[in-house]
Amino acid sequence: MTVNGHGVCTVQHDMIIFDLACTRGHRFEGWFASGEAFDGQQAGGHVRCPVCDDAGVSRLPSAHVAVSKGGPVPVPAPAASPAPVPTQDATAGVPAEVIAKLREIVRGTENVGPRFPEEARRIHYNEAPARAIRGQASPEEADSLREEGIDFASLPPFLTEDRH
Repeated sequence: MTVNGHGVCTVQHDMIIFDLACTRGHRFEGWFASGEAFDGQQAGGHVRCPVCDDAGVSRLPSAHVAVSKGGPVPVPAPAASPAPVPTQDATAGVPAEVIAKLREIVRGTENVGPRFPEEARRIHYNEAPARAIRGQASPEEADSLREEGIDFASLPPFLTEDRH
């Protein structure tokens, strides 16, 4: 979850997590608004391996299930497997220690809010000190950052909500 190794971005909407792999065998997760969003980003060359920048990325079988606030997000199950039981909690089945650690990491970032695209660019172009940041970006701003080669990841709301 980085901007060139230095920060994170949050774009607030429900997400689906896909297990992905590049043609060189690097495995990683991708967070997308929908399967169609993944397909569109992949077709446009925007889904790239975070290790080697390979655009030859494909989906792997996944056990992740994302849930929207309004109900389950449809995630197709393999034909040979029964459909997963929907849950209203996107963190169901994830160990509490893992969620706590992820929230701790996110809390350790600087929240630059809607200035995220500007600040991510400043860090990328060495105009600002390298540091972990998070904030908000519109889909258009996120596309523009990707086109400039600025790496970042969207975070699910359960990691960015203030739980105090």
